[in-house]
Amino acid sequence: MIKQVIVMRHDLGMRRGKQIAQGAHAAMKVLLDSGGEVHENYNTDLPPFCLDVFLTPDMKTWITDSFKKVCVRVESEEELLNVYQQALDAGLPCAIIKDEGKTEFHNVHTYTCCAIGPAKSVEIDKITAELKLL
Repeated sequence: MIKQVIVMRHDLGMRRGKQIAQGAHAAMKVLLDSGGEVHENYNTDLPPFCLDVFLTPDMKTWITDSFKKVCVRVESEEELLNVYQQALDAGLPCAIIKDEGKTEFHNVHTYTCCAIGPAKSVEIDKITAELKLL
């Protein structure tokens, strides 16, 4: 099975809406960071610009199949950065979000969450299986 896991810092006490927005940023960033390009569309029946995104086979399966997503939590920035580094070291698609702090963190740039995958559940679970659900 293919899934994506969003790892959220619980220690920050973010409002639920802020958590959702940060998680959405992370989920999208994984796909956008996989590469691609924006180009002008010359077919007048379509929008003027298109985005081509290069997907791994697991990403393609995830998008065209069940689109499973799980949200878990960590209790510190150190723990978040450790989980993110483990995902990088394992070669998994991942992205970390650093909020600019304009709405909740008093203008302090703050790591809030990361997304791991889409990738095979068995690979992600090696890193996130022990984390509590958000």
